[in-house]
Amino acid sequence: MSSMHETTELPQAAAGRQVFSPLEVYWAAFYEWRKRAMLRAELIELSDRELIDIGISRAEIDYVTSTQGIDPRGAV
Repeated sequence: MSSMHETTELPQAAAGRQVFSPLEVYWAAFYEWRKRAMLRAELIELSDRELIDIGISRAEIDYVTSTQGIDPRGAV
């Protein structure tokens, strides 16, 4: 007994336009918040010497984690 499965590509609703549901917007915001919380926790665990090596002080951790453009390459 064999079965074949085909994949079909769904057409885009409108070229260049994305429609997000409220749940997707909420999930994206939650995911971004979670990434920033994990970054903040990692930075807090570093010693003062390690923080100086990467160019921030302990007092700047909250600012760094709340800034939208943490890394211009997109990596966090």
